[in-house]
Amino acid sequence: MKILFTYLLFFLFLIDGTSLDAQSKVSSNHISASVYENKQTADSLLTAGEKSQNTGKFLEAMSLFEKGLKIYQKLNNQKGIGDSYNKIATNYYYQGDYLKALSYFTKCKKTYEKANFDKGVAAALNNMGAVYYYLGNYPKALDFYSQVIKIQKKIGDKKVIAAATQNIGGIYVDIRDYTNAMIYSQKANAIYRELKDSIGISHNLNGAGKIYMMQKEYAKANDFFNQALAIANKIDDKQKRIEVLYNLGELFNTQGDLTKSLSYYNLCLESSQKINSLQYISITQVAIGNILSKLGYTDKALKKCKTGLDIAETLGALSVKKDACKCLYETYKARGNNNLALNYYEKSNDYKDSLQSEETSNKILNMEFQKAMLIDSIAYVTKVHQIDLKHKEEVQKKEKQRNLIIISLGFIVLITIALWNRLNYVRRSKKALTIEKDRSEKLLLNILPEEIAEELKEKGFVNARDFNLVSILFTDFKSFTQTAERMSPQNLVEEINICFKAFDFISDKYNIEKIKTIGDSYMAAGGIPNPDKNSLKNIVYAALEMQEFMIQRKILNTAADVPAFEMRLGIHAGPIVAGIVGIKKFQYDVWGDTVNTASRIESNGMVEKVNISESLYNLIKDEEAFVFEYRGKIYAKGKGEIKMYFVEKNDISLANPTIVLEQSYV
Repeated sequence: MKILFTYLLFFLFLIDGTSLDAQSKVSSNHISASVYENKQTADSLLTAGEKSQNTGKFLEAMSLFEKGLKIYQKLNNQKGIGDSYNKIATNYYYQGDYLKALSYFTKCKKTYEKANFDKGVAAALNNMGAVYYYLGNYPKALDFYSQVIKIQKKIGDKKVIAAATQNIGGIYVDIRDYTNAMIYSQKANAIYRELKDSIGISHNLNGAGKIYMMQKEYAKANDFFNQALAIANKIDDKQKRIEVLYNLGELFNTQGDLTKSLSYYNLCLESSQKINSLQYISITQVAIGNILSKLGYTDKALKKCKTGLDIAETLGALSVKKDACKCLYETYKARGNNNLALNYYEKSNDYKDSLQSEETSNKILNMEFQKAMLIDSIAYVTKVHQIDLKHKEEVQKKEKQRNLIIISLGFIVLITIALWNRLNYVRRSKKALTIEKDRSEKLLLNILPEEIAEELKEKGFVNARDFNLVSILFTDFKSFTQTAERMSPQNLVEEINICFKAFDFISDKYNIEKIKTIGDSYMAAGGIPNPDKNSLKNIVYAALEMQEFMIQRKILNTAADVPAFEMRLGIHAGPIVAGIVGIKKFQYDVWGDTVNTASRIESNGMVEKVNISESLYNLIKDEEAFVFEYRGKIYAKGKGEIKMYFVEKNDISLANPTIVLEQSYV
């Protein structure tokens, strides 16, 4: 089961100081039409709508929220209008319509600004950050969270500062920067403990447990989860209880203790059913189904996974639908029912296409930009030099017009100025030359590996070298021509540049050497120019991360209604020859049958998959970090039949979030 561990917090504001317990007694069935035109009725409508929403009755809740909104609009009550927008946005969020949720949170913020309600503005900013966080746009999410903290520091609401701080830590969890994630978690924890906020402390302990679980520090994770569970039980926080129980199930499932994992999942399911938490009922049914399938209880597994799928379809939870279909695929496959297995496999892939998650960015400078900067810098130095010379000539001309005494004194001054100018010019020139030399060195290293660049500078040429074992990676965009026809030339080049810049960053991260790009194809190699025992494993990690980037890119482009690319990727390993050919526009290149075979592996792959040859599979099959799916013998043009495999990561991955609805603030 793939669940995104997030720290989302929605602040829902009531109009007056009436307690939730008192207001929750108002039912939508007892709201009299005769009193719609007053503030108290509008408040009651929002409360009743929230109650309906908490039981999964989203359409009924939306109707109540909209009725409340109309009353507030007639009364010109800006704060009430903002509250209504906030609740409508939250309703859309629960139904998976994130663009509409973002639109209403934006309306909410603007309305609270009109009402000079700073606390509400901060809440809306936090919720907008949460949506961008879910969509994988971390820079925007961080920007909104930072604005929240700035406002709350001004009005002194430490509780909200703690929540926003923990949200920032959640982003670091999502990008697997666990050091910073723990730093922000501890900052939030310190504030919660200062305020003696049991709900916040429980939430924070649960989040810290997730971080330790992701780092495979299972003992610490278990300790934090149990502390969070104890607090949740003490304060009777039923929502937090089911979250922690589910995480404990995940923890033991990760460690392979299926019995304990099943026990916690069952407790989570029982608690979820008591409060009718449809989201957790759905994901827990699928989690239990997966374990039952592994234990061989296929009949029970099918029942659980189908139940989870039905609820997920009602909620529109794409991630849960994907995982449920994957569970059904594995179970039907184990039962030998290949037709149904294939059907659910295709459904799982379809849902996967629709998921929204994080976009990777990088800081590698564009080579053409560096060339332009180099030319501009040289031109600037020349211009400064000419100005200095002209200035010196004018000073000398004026000095000659003075009388003998002034000329004598002026001559001394002139010599002094000339020496100073010369010294200053030499200093500036040396500094400029140093800068340009560094730019040239960096530019050369962006074209060639460091070792090859040094050999070229030393000898003027590079000897070709044989390598016994090198991994070759090829990528290619599926239906590139058809997709490109729907884009302007400028947008096409920009999109390809974004993708290839990301690939460059990933290659650098895993010490993979980029060879070249040809049109929409990207080529890289592992184990050159210096052989590396980890290169085979690293190139697979790089390939998986490239596919993850393309999947996330497609989700964001689709949400923005712009064309998106899908990518095939293939890897083969074997002997090659590497070197530099030509004397103009030279580049480091590789040749050999291994390169040709890698190209065929890529062209026979599938979008969003990493396809590898049997040769590479035999070299890395014992790596615990990967799982493999045998594809059989695939015919490759010019190569005949080749055994091929799909490879995936064998770890806990991140997917759709579980929304946490916190206590309302007045």
